[in-house]
Amino acid sequence: MRVVLPLEDSAADLATVGGKGASLARLTRAGLPVPPGFHITTEAYREFVAPFLAELLRTRDAGLFLRHDVPEPIAAEIREAYAELGSDVAVAVRSSATAEDLPDMSFAGQQDTYLNIRGDGLLEAVRRCWASLWNERAVAYREHNGVPHDDVALAVVVQELVDADAAGIMFTANPVTGDRGETVVNASWGLGEAVVGGQVTPDTLTVSGNTVTSVVLGDKSVMTVRTADGTREEPVPADLRARQVLDDAQAVRLARLGERIEHLYGTPMDVEWARSGGEFLIVQARPITRIKRQVEEWNDSLKGDYLWTAGNLGEAIPDVMTPATWSFVRLFIEEAMSATAVPGFDLVGNIGGRFYMNLSVVITIARALGMQSRLGAVEQVFGKLPKDLDVPLLDLSRWEIIKRTLPLAVGIQRRVRANLKGMRPFLATSRRQCEELRATVAATADPAELAALWSREIEPHMVTACRMLEAAGRQGGATLVWTRDKLRKLMGEVDSEAMLTGVNSDGELASLGPILGLTRLAAGEITREEFALGYGHRGPHEFEVSIARPGEDQAWIDAQLAGLRDLRADTAALLAKQAKARDEAWARFAGKYPRKVAKMRARVRRWNAVVRDREDTRSENMRAFWVLRAFVVRAGELTGLGDDAFFLYLDELLSVLRGGAVSSDRIEVRRATHEQYAALPPYPTLIVGHFDPVRWAADPDRRSDIYDARGGGAPVSDTVTGFPGAPGVVEGVARVIASPEEGDRLKPGEILVTTLTNVGWTPMFPRAAAVVTDMGAPLSHASIVARELGIPAVVGTGNATMRLHDGDRIRVDGERGTVELLE
Repeated sequence: MRVVLPLEDSAADLATVGGKGASLARLTRAGLPVPPGFHITTEAYREFVAPFLAELLRTRDAGLFLRHDVPEPIAAEIREAYAELGSDVAVAVRSSATAEDLPDMSFAGQQDTYLNIRGDGLLEAVRRCWASLWNERAVAYREHNGVPHDDVALAVVVQELVDADAAGIMFTANPVTGDRGETVVNASWGLGEAVVGGQVTPDTLTVSGNTVTSVVLGDKSVMTVRTADGTREEPVPADLRARQVLDDAQAVRLARLGERIEHLYGTPMDVEWARSGGEFLIVQARPITRIKRQVEEWNDSLKGDYLWTAGNLGEAIPDVMTPATWSFVRLFIEEAMSATAVPGFDLVGNIGGRFYMNLSVVITIARALGMQSRLGAVEQVFGKLPKDLDVPLLDLSRWEIIKRTLPLAVGIQRRVRANLKGMRPFLATSRRQCEELRATVAATADPAELAALWSREIEPHMVTACRMLEAAGRQGGATLVWTRDKLRKLMGEVDSEAMLTGVNSDGELASLGPILGLTRLAAGEITREEFALGYGHRGPHEFEVSIARPGEDQAWIDAQLAGLRDLRADTAALLAKQAKARDEAWARFAGKYPRKVAKMRARVRRWNAVVRDREDTRSENMRAFWVLRAFVVRAGELTGLGDDAFFLYLDELLSVLRGGAVSSDRIEVRRATHEQYAALPPYPTLIVGHFDPVRWAADPDRRSDIYDARGGGAPVSDTVTGFPGAPGVVEGVARVIASPEEGDRLKPGEILVTTLTNVGWTPMFPRAAAVVTDMGAPLSHASIVARELGIPAVVGTGNATMRLHDGDRIRVDGERGTVELLE
């Protein structure tokens, strides 16, 4: 048993000398100015308490300590260590618990400290420190924080008492604002106990860089001073009360010590200091608990009064994006959607970390070009707009709009024609290219070479993938809208939707890929590796590069396979049933319009081909995003950044790979920002004007359908209506699901109610009797997949998750787009 350790001993860890002791040992070893002293270990405490431990745990009576003497072997070692400090030297005797001064909680003040102790009084002070582990305050605090009583032990730190003329506390980050660029120093006269104990209002100095930026004088009415047999509080002399304790140069010098301590620990610190003979000494340091973390503002809604939508692509990108992901999404938009841009205005925005599209740009272009009649196509893609919504337009004349967009439009038409010629070869080779790129990334051992690989191969492939998606999407936009509208007029909602299905029959529809692949895996038709390579790039978080792909996550695959056992009907049966409904609808069409069958079948085949091309190229974009994830992961490995790499923008990450540096503070701020936004509920589908996500989330009357900074607007509807996503009428129990990770809550035959769906939700569709979403449109994921599987769906309701609750019994009418709450 080791009773005593030197203050700087490398064995002085948390378990042996407690939090305070371990911190002082670390500071001393680092060469920081710490008063000399020694530790009395937790082993000594346990040896002392062993004879009465059972009684102590039962009674929690601190008085037991005072009724037992310190065993002589322990007492002798303590006396010997004390003698090495000097003859009858005054010391501070401080408790140091094993559950103390931790980053996530602070036990400071729960145990006792004794100052100006000498000679024979040392053993008594040690025994009283041990007893303080069981005072009412310490016991209650442990119980509140869930720390078991039998898990803690107490060490004691004995240090030479600093004969301080001034003392106080220093915070190496502003504890109020969280600003990591500011050090806040509290200072008062005498020993530090009056400041720590809150008996005095000290001076407060704020230091930024090498400058004192703020001084607030405290009244400093009392101070702690030494006496012959201890300490006492006495009034501060009148001439000192109004005098600044530290001058600016001293405050800056002390802040530099704080920087060294923060660098040593890697986190903002709460430091107790003392000044004696003009020199500063550190008597304690612990991480600051519950500091307000500094954050950035990610909010493009502040750029102007625009209408933003999370529809369509926002459904595909449902997560709060890391900076790396936002860089890649911006590249994706620039290459895949530049046709709807107006130079000088942002087509997309990052609002509280979430993806939004600027509909003011799209609608301004349509009106300037006299295409108001085609705005219905916008709703089929992005969802419905409130009838009375006054859409803010760009502050540009019609002529200026034409002048800015016409050259862009001409160039894009040429690019689309050229890219369509290369689309089939691209789709045929993309999977192999992506697998080779991921293998090359994994094999790259030099950071600079990884940066070169980005420029040479990864970025060009990503740009190509995006341009193929643009070409596929623009080849038949009018076909998609016109064909659906024409069929509905001729045959009504049910038959028209049935006739438009079968996208999957001429080749696998990419959105159905995950569920079809899982079905084949469950049947033993493919291996896990084949599933991972073929479908593992698709998932609910496929744009967010910080999240593992399903192909990397065996647990995800296991969970989805388990879900297949609970299907209401297997996927093949659903597709067969829908094929029968499709054939019957075409027969009725032929009976009514025999001369139009051939032409309409050609149009529907064109519809199916366009949908499939869009889905295929989109799928290959997501395969490219798997390459982007592999690139960032490898960059983190080669640079030592690890997961911090996700919190750098692409240009910053490339700079680090090429030998540049990045501030750890910047990464910490980005992490804090991401965590703040990710903790908020999903924002409204539509946002008009300036939007504050944090303030909105705190509003008990917040709406998830629309936020209009101009005020007014229609109240939330009591009825739930939306687009007819897929026809059919179903009654059943509503299951409100917030994320696909909660998918196991959806039981066979229940109705899935959620904010949005994307391809990652597909595996649970066959389990659902119907699907209802807040977001969505006829050409969104939920509609396409539900239509193919013959599952009734109502999408884009705006208010389903506000009006429907878990367990409600509801009727879903996918033909009329209504959801009715049943008694």
